[in-house]
Amino acid sequence: MPGRSSGPLAWLRANLFSTIGNSLLSVFLLALVVWAFVASMDWALLNAVFNANLQACNDVRGAGACWGVISEKGRLIVMGRYPETEHWRPVIATALMLGVVVLSCMPRFWNKALPAIWIVMLAIYFVLMKGGFFGLTAVDTDQWGGFPLTVMLTVISMTLAFPLAIFVALGRRSNMPAIRTLCTLYVELIRGVPLITVLFMASFMLPLFMPEGVKIDVLLRVVVGITLFSAAYMAEVVRGGLQALPKGQTEAAATLGLRYWQLQRMIVLPQALATVVPSIMNTFIGLFKDTSLVTIVSLYELTGALGLALNSDADWRPFKIEAYLFITFIYFAFCFAMSRYSLWIEDRTAVSKVR
Repeated sequence: MPGRSSGPLAWLRANLFSTIGNSLLSVFLLALVVWAFVASMDWALLNAVFNANLQACNDVRGAGACWGVISEKGRLIVMGRYPETEHWRPVIATALMLGVVVLSCMPRFWNKALPAIWIVMLAIYFVLMKGGFFGLTAVDTDQWGGFPLTVMLTVISMTLAFPLAIFVALGRRSNMPAIRTLCTLYVELIRGVPLITVLFMASFMLPLFMPEGVKIDVLLRVVVGITLFSAAYMAEVVRGGLQALPKGQTEAAATLGLRYWQLQRMIVLPQALATVVPSIMNTFIGLFKDTSLVTIVSLYELTGALGLALNSDADWRPFKIEAYLFITFIYFAFCFAMSRYSLWIEDRTAVSKVR
């Protein structure tokens, strides 16, 4: 009957219970999942302590979670070393930046006004975060931290790395030997070292080569280092998309008399970038998680702020698992959102190809 060849029962029968061996394995794994879920619920909910009561947390240690550590240390974890009385400023600044990012992901806002919106947003963001204007207390960049710093490093580095990667990828395919060699050296040099080395060089070695009296802010050095590192990897992704483009596309466009940049902007790049959307998003997600390495240069983003919050208080340190689960949820939420947006972009480009 038609009902037997489709639907949930048919899928289960075809994928999980197709043979006796698969059925036994499926039942075993299902039982294991149920057992793990029940055990985790006992620890995470039934025996857990939700208020910031240190004595109660110590009483259930090993048997239940202490979510009170988030209530007690959550502000320091999320905001880092930013002055507590000024926390409203990074909250507004981060919400504004994320709002503009969300707008930028919607096709209806892809117009000439979008760059101006970004410029205004960045100006407001840095005025709020840095202060020193309009009666706001000045806050040095080495005090920025927590979630606002993670978002800022990710958004600005992504925004700067993406166009740089496109130019480098085009340069590697250029007919001019000097440009092609320079772009190749840049990619191979950056890809040959880990990000932690790039951050170390940008933060500790670069000032040694600067003229006396010239000082570059550590946050600026970190942003430049992360941008250059990400652009090198992304450039190879874009180059793969350019190589996958059929040669007939460029030849047909050349017959129309298009100039080089017109050809790239209207014909080559839209198709090449659509081909490598998943790989580009992988690079973005990796960049979002790699911001945790800035702790090496004493910038305490989300992960670093967590370590700072717990290492400074031995009483709450035993409950670091709960704190790490808290920031794990934050990382997962943003990575999952980026992944879903990537799938949406893939669907849109697939529809355009069908048309």
